[in-house]
Amino acid sequence: MRKFAAALLAGAVLTLPLVTLAQAKGKVVGVSWSNFQEERWKTDEAAMKAAIAAAGDKYISADAQSSAQKQLTDIESLIAQGANVLIVLAQDASAVAPAVQKAVDEGIPVIGYDRLIENPQAFYITFDNKEVGRMQARAVLAVKPAGNYAFIKGSSSDPNADFLFSGQMEVLKDAVDAGKVKNIGEAYTDGWLPANAQKNMEQILTKTGNKVDAVVASNDGTAGGAIAALAAQGLAGSVPVSGQDGDHAAINRIALGTQTVSVWKDARELGKKAAEIAALLADGKKMSDVPGVMKFNDGPKKVEMNSLFLAPLPITRENLAVVIDAGWIKRDEVCQGVKPGTVKVCR
Repeated sequence: MRKFAAALLAGAVLTLPLVTLAQAKGKVVGVSWSNFQEERWKTDEAAMKAAIAAAGDKYISADAQSSAQKQLTDIESLIAQGANVLIVLAQDASAVAPAVQKAVDEGIPVIGYDRLIENPQAFYITFDNKEVGRMQARAVLAVKPAGNYAFIKGSSSDPNADFLFSGQMEVLKDAVDAGKVKNIGEAYTDGWLPANAQKNMEQILTKTGNKVDAVVASNDGTAGGAIAALAAQGLAGSVPVSGQDGDHAAINRIALGTQTVSVWKDARELGKKAAEIAALLADGKKMSDVPGVMKFNDGPKKVEMNSLFLAPLPITRENLAVVIDAGWIKRDEVCQGVKPGTVKVCR
């Protein structure tokens, strides 16, 4: 990716309020959510709504309830309700493409939110997902430098799943090539659903006779499913497990010792930035006018996109104070069920 590192840094440290560049008020921002089943999307939404209101614009939304077909009709409905700009968290990146193209053809700017929608006329905002994968693998490898690794991947319909896995394997390649780490099972998790992740983990445990030394799970939901399967076999806490998103339950699991790391992507910042970019685009600004914009062409089809990437941060037992101090989670939530004296922030 050209100029990726420099552009990522720029996206991570943006301080200029984008909404100050937009002049028109009263625009309608339509947001299509894939689902609200995962905790983090509610956090994203709250930040997004606050920024939209601050800009004097109107927020309308729809919940696709994990249905790619419903999302198509949701987007059409948002257009019919007068959306001047769309923010789309895709349930299925390919399935949503016709609705996105329809919006673009009607002159409505589209922002692919957190998940890539590979259309050169859409803006893409997310965190550096390959780096998230690298962070996950580094944290697990530090705890378990050798052994049988299982990979609980994201949804096959979401390009992020492969970005994450690619980053994970970059870190683990040398250990795999040396025979220290063995991939004893990998599976996509339909819809990123924890129940499906649990089933995948159960199947890997059954196939290997419980001989699993580490689990690289691609988000906190899949980590929770994997840990439930490990717990049923008395392995929770003895097998390192990765995740991402900074879900409150996951951060508590880190304190408890059943999850090793959650790569924190401050959803409040992502939601705010998306709303600010929406205000710019709705006001007729070009995608190239967005501060910190970079060119990204590392998707499955290598389509060049205008993009903005924010920087993630791995959270482990050693730096739990970071998310507490940031107001992301309360100390009591972090420390629920934790034995006194076992975790620094819970003493």
